[in-house]
Amino acid sequence: MKIVVIGGTGLIGSKLVAKLGEHGHEAVAASPSTGVNTLTGEGLAEVLTGASVVIDVSDSPSFEAAAVLEFFETSTRNLLAAEKAAGVGHHVALSVVGTERMPENGYSRAKIAQEKLIEKSGIPFSLVAATQFFEFTRSIAGEATDDGKVRMAHVLFQPIAGDDVAQTVGRISVGAPLNGRVEVAGPEQFRMDDFFRDALAAWGDPREVVTDPHARYFGSELSERSLVPGDDAILGQTRYRDWPGRTAPKK
Repeated sequence: MKIVVIGGTGLIGSKLVAKLGEHGHEAVAASPSTGVNTLTGEGLAEVLTGASVVIDVSDSPSFEAAAVLEFFETSTRNLLAAEKAAGVGHHVALSVVGTERMPENGYSRAKIAQEKLIEKSGIPFSLVAATQFFEFTRSIAGEATDDGKVRMAHVLFQPIAGDDVAQTVGRISVGAPLNGRVEVAGPEQFRMDDFFRDALAAWGDPREVVTDPHARYFGSELSERSLVPGDDAILGQTRYRDWPGRTAPKK
């Protein structure tokens, strides 16, 4: 079948396009660099012609609260309208575990708004909420660094490999629409501060990780289970200690 991947040249999108292609599907990467812009609508009608499924793994270029909300609301409205016109039968969107537990976070509010638009669209859909990716471990540590120290709360943390996210999203996209939400997470739970102590040690990074119950995660103070899924989550197969990027040199 023809499957259009919005954000198909990014981290998860490029993995999806490759995996779907390996299984015989016509997987099309759609992004501004390929002439498809969900904010302006440019190229949407053309790329969706003949598509059975659309997977949206796009992300906002800005995480500022107003900008990220504008991105997800505008791009999702444009995309859903184009899908209706094209007769697309399944809309799949990648979301984030814990958005409903961090409503003070601008990114979380934007993803909640996106999910509501999809749920009310009338198009059969599947929402896949993932925990944080292994690939973003360095940027999380950077965001948490204050005066040379990495401040982390002693809360549960269950990150996942991008490959495992792509595999789950791809499998759901070729099945019947869930008309609901499913969570996907890594196979292991950690304490966030302990995880980052081990991660920085593996990088040879001299920064000290300080346990701080009030440490903020991209602006949000965390509770015990803010970042972990419920009991019915789909679990990836890749353990962090086995992930090839764990000790990769900083780029």
